[in-house]
Amino acid sequence: MPDIHQILKQYWNYDQFRPLQEDIINSALAGNDTLALLPTGGGKSICFQVPAMAKEGLCLVISPLIALMKDQVMQLQRRGISAIAIHAGMNRQEIDIALDNCAYGGVKFLYLSPERLQTEIFRERVKKMNVCLLAVDEAHCISQWGYDFRPPYLQIAELRELLPDVPVLALTATATETVKKDIQEKLAFKKQNVFQNSFARTNLSYSAQPAEDKLNRLVEVLKSVPGTSIVYVRSRRKTVEIAKELLRKGFSAAAYHAGLTFEQRNQIQAAWIENRVQVMVATNAFGMGIDKPDVRLVVHIDLPDNLEAYYQEAGRAGRDGKYAFAVVLFSPNDLPELREKVEEAHPPAEALRKTYQALANYYQIAVGSGEFQTYDFKLDELVKTYKLNPLETHHSLKQLETEGFLQLNDAYFSPSKVYVPAGKEELYKFQVANREHDPFLKLLLRMHGGELFSNFVKISERSLAQKLNAPEPQIRKALEFLHRSGVIVYEPQRDAPQVIFSTPRFDAASLPLNLKKLKAFRKLALEKAESVISYIQTDDRCRTQMLLEYFGELYDKSCRVCDYCLKVRKQEKQLDERIQFEKQVLEMLHQEEVSPKILLSRFTSTQKETLTQLLREMLDLGKLKYKENGNLTIA
Repeated sequence: MPDIHQILKQYWNYDQFRPLQEDIINSALAGNDTLALLPTGGGKSICFQVPAMAKEGLCLVISPLIALMKDQVMQLQRRGISAIAIHAGMNRQEIDIALDNCAYGGVKFLYLSPERLQTEIFRERVKKMNVCLLAVDEAHCISQWGYDFRPPYLQIAELRELLPDVPVLALTATATETVKKDIQEKLAFKKQNVFQNSFARTNLSYSAQPAEDKLNRLVEVLKSVPGTSIVYVRSRRKTVEIAKELLRKGFSAAAYHAGLTFEQRNQIQAAWIENRVQVMVATNAFGMGIDKPDVRLVVHIDLPDNLEAYYQEAGRAGRDGKYAFAVVLFSPNDLPELREKVEEAHPPAEALRKTYQALANYYQIAVGSGEFQTYDFKLDELVKTYKLNPLETHHSLKQLETEGFLQLNDAYFSPSKVYVPAGKEELYKFQVANREHDPFLKLLLRMHGGELFSNFVKISERSLAQKLNAPEPQIRKALEFLHRSGVIVYEPQRDAPQVIFSTPRFDAASLPLNLKKLKAFRKLALEKAESVISYIQTDDRCRTQMLLEYFGELYDKSCRVCDYCLKVRKQEKQLDERIQFEKQVLEMLHQEEVSPKILLSRFTSTQKETLTQLLREMLDLGKLKYKENGNLTIA
């Protein structure tokens, strides 16, 4: 078996592993089911990528986030490692080719969303794959006691029945004790096996600050902490408003949200990573999978729904190990508003059925059909067409996703792709019979070669238009004609939110909602919100200790860097100073009686206020007294 240190150096150019990574990798290589808990930025992907490279066969990676899947696949490919992803938005033919390549084409990593596990096409093909490791990313999604439960994750245990000798490596950044046990149980661990780094971030200063005027307080905080920052808010509208205000006040700021185009998101993200933008004002979609270690400050303008989300988002600061800050700004109204928002996020069953029916009508999906069909999704159009309440509809869609009926994806970019299903001889006959399309087909073949016949290839209509000296609409028209003719399969570019029906469409009246479970989720969400409120309101405990306690970790030391610990340290310093000052005063007065004015003149200007207060207290306590001439003396 290849040496894991050699693999780390060869592909990642690292000389050594981070804490716990090597132990987790060795556990996976030994064939043990393993649960790894590493904080945000702790290097979770290395933990399954290195052992997979050390073994023969393919690593199957289950992940719920398309953007993260695509990012990791791209990074592996850049390192010369064969990796592909299967996710919503791919057509059946594209999936078929990808799975074939996994079974016979030497692919090393297959990333797929959990919804794909129960499809017949996948279950048949996986039997032909030489799977060496099953990696489950964001493993907390398997637990209904976690903060982001995804029912399709429960199907992983059934997949293990098809791969009985393949070890599972589950990875997450946050999990309470209950969730840790639940993950291992739901993934059918042969025995409990947890590797966990402390949740403590010794370089991260947590604080919760009351602020009636949050914008002014934000400006003060940003001025006091130089370097790159993230400011989290709940809505797209607020990202734009706050970014504009910060620009007005002289900060280099940008707004980031899912409503931007792929090009806009890329440009803004690149500017921030390269430090051309200091402050990124974003919804919580921003930050996942972004490797920027030098973020110095994360500010939450709006309260997060739970401490798991807060810990992950705040943890994007200080990943380089240097001092960083995580600040929550809150006003008195925020606390009842958080409870209301959590209540709103769990609409009644009638609202869920109404939304489901509207969605099925909008896309004209017949009962019993539509499974894994992907549609471009515009909430405003759905709401307008069926006169729905926008907020209730948004939350109903989220609940339908939690129940496993739908899958919602924020806008993600999928470039145009082409595949040639026809054989070379068949293609040649078409070229002879359709000479007006011959130059275009020759250009495609010249640019992409034989890969067109074996896989979907990314293309650029603009680049093709430039090379043929033709208008771009004409190129699109040609591609659509060739697609209709069956010569190529053409998938146009996508950059819009997507909705996928995860099951065949139900009749809305008989939609099998688990009302008991929905009620339990609502209760759990409210409890988690109360934990956030308790964290915000508590000002007499170390914040790191509070967070660790929430995750079931006992931490007997105070962090010494949160707002409470800094306040205690300041008080201790002031007390030490007062003790020292008192000692100095007594020594001076033991040698001679002097007036308060002369006594004060012997100390610096910054010490005089503390000393004046100390002299009053010493007089009140009878340690000092005035003589008739106004001088001070020891009583």
